[in-house]
Amino acid sequence: MSASHVKKQILVYSHDSSIRAVIVAALGRKVASDIAEHVIHEFATGPALRSYVDSHKNIDLFILDGEANPEGGMGIARQLKDEVFNCPPVLLITGRVQDTWLAAWSLAEASVVHPIDPFTLANSAAQLLRGSHLATA
Repeated sequence: MSASHVKKQILVYSHDSSIRAVIVAALGRKVASDIAEHVIHEFATGPALRSYVDSHKNIDLFILDGEANPEGGMGIARQLKDEVFNCPPVLLITGRVQDTWLAAWSLAEASVVHPIDPFTLANSAAQLLRGSHLATA
């Protein structure tokens, strides 16, 4: 299978299954016509996400809920950026527009705000999967 047909691996983290469901629905099977289909791996806890990351090297994108409890996606993003060699891009979902500075602190390449707009989320994910760096605003 050629590299352009290898399914992208997207990791989604939120303690809230309804938020994960909104993210999965927004991403669909493909985020853009020029990007391969993807597989989404959902995680409800930080330890489960980190365990998966430790044993898998083919991750293409993280989508993390900054409002997750008890461990927020911003802290997880910062930890991933500090500890994972050549860390894949992070798309952070923040609670408020005013939290974009925290998304920048977390070293996320992009952020979107709750409530999640499916078009904005898919477009941001597509740009990150293409290798573009977006502003966390």
